[in-house]
Amino acid sequence: MMDGSMEIFHCLRFDTGSKNRIVFLPFFHSISLMKTIAIIGAWAAGLMAAATILESASVGSIRILLIEKNTFPGKKVIISGWGRCNLTTGITDKKLLLSKYIRWSDFLKSALGKFSPKKCREWFESHGIPLKCEEDNRVFPSSDDGHDVVDVFENIFSQYRSSIDCRYGVSIESIQKMGDSYTIFTSKDEKICADICVLATGWNAYKHTGSTGDGYDFARSLWHTITPLGPSLSSFLTKESWLHTLSGLAFQSPLLHWGKIQSPAPVLLTHFWISGPGAFMLSAYMAFETLSSKQPISVLFQPDSTLATSDWNLYLQWAFLSHPKKLLTTILSEKLPKRFSEAFVTEFFPQIATTFAGSIARKDRESIALLLGGWVPITLLERRPGDEFVTAGWVSTQEIYQETMESRISSGLYLIWELIDVDAVTWGFNLQGCWSMGFMAGNAIVKTLDSPLV
Repeated sequence: MMDGSMEIFHCLRFDTGSKNRIVFLPFFHSISLMKTIAIIGAWAAGLMAAATILESASVGSIRILLIEKNTFPGKKVIISGWGRCNLTTGITDKKLLLSKYIRWSDFLKSALGKFSPKKCREWFESHGIPLKCEEDNRVFPSSDDGHDVVDVFENIFSQYRSSIDCRYGVSIESIQKMGDSYTIFTSKDEKICADICVLATGWNAYKHTGSTGDGYDFARSLWHTITPLGPSLSSFLTKESWLHTLSGLAFQSPLLHWGKIQSPAPVLLTHFWISGPGAFMLSAYMAFETLSSKQPISVLFQPDSTLATSDWNLYLQWAFLSHPKKLLTTILSEKLPKRFSEAFVTEFFPQIATTFAGSIARKDRESIALLLGGWVPITLLERRPGDEFVTAGWVSTQEIYQETMESRISSGLYLIWELIDVDAVTWGFNLQGCWSMGFMAGNAIVKTLDSPLV
């Protein structure tokens, strides 16, 4: 005892010396006992959970161990949006917002209600990072630099450095529940004991960012159910060779159609793939569809979403009358990229490639209008291996309290975003889900801090 206060010995790590002993470190508290919170994964959700706890908890009541296998935090946050970090959305309508979350959106109602896109923007701006909302409702740092988003959290951690230990470059080997606490074994031959464990590891996607699916094993070892998994937000290998000649060509306002699903977002053509936000968005709906060269999927491409079949028909009718001595490729190039116009005509209308517009038959004009109005066929053969940005699936939402993100199966265990069977289309909705769940879990953990340590 010291000055009448209670001396508590808390197991922190495993000493790998010759006798392999457990080391107990003392903490002294006069009123309440310090709780150790292990957050596994310094991705978006884990960063927000840590920041929320630090800014809300009483000084001296907690010790956070933030454990990340990468040598720095927020690797996937930094590269999102091609390095610009599309960190949230400008959409405020609740119904429209929830429609962007494809699977189990109802589970997100509480989290998005507590930490909406509007509140998210206010939070980041209050922490010194100016934001901008573009016309398509994507929200970025004004600097267009994802590093600035991660810097917000590093600044918070620096401010509260006496309450957080950031363990970067450390992998987790396994997690076990021992009584009311959690024992975490690391790649450094350490044994960490924590009262609360937050799982925020990345998906089994973009492996170069450290997403190797470790969370599957952690969740299973703690008695959780892993739902079927599927790749989401990915590029597609395409069959059409004429599209492959247009590598590097981008369309800013196209539409991809798959049945009743429409993907209104920019599309990028590469040597063998169709990529960009439009492809990513479509892939989110196709996450659980079988796709291979033996079982291809046909989609339809509309190069300019502002021009429907009737609009093209009127434009071509006027252009053919006004410029009867121009070639079809020249007329199409007034509305579409020249490279696309030339390849399109060569592929679908070679018989009139050298015919002057004034001599093009009505049936050909109508066929051109029909294709450009949303009927250009594209055959998808496979997803780009390891390219998906999100893994659809993971832990069943039925096993998690949506008001707190705490496990219904193992008390003191919190699972957030990347580990939960919830995902969204591209354009900031997945990161918004991360921030919301991290905020929700962080606040829920703070409310438990007054309860005695067992």
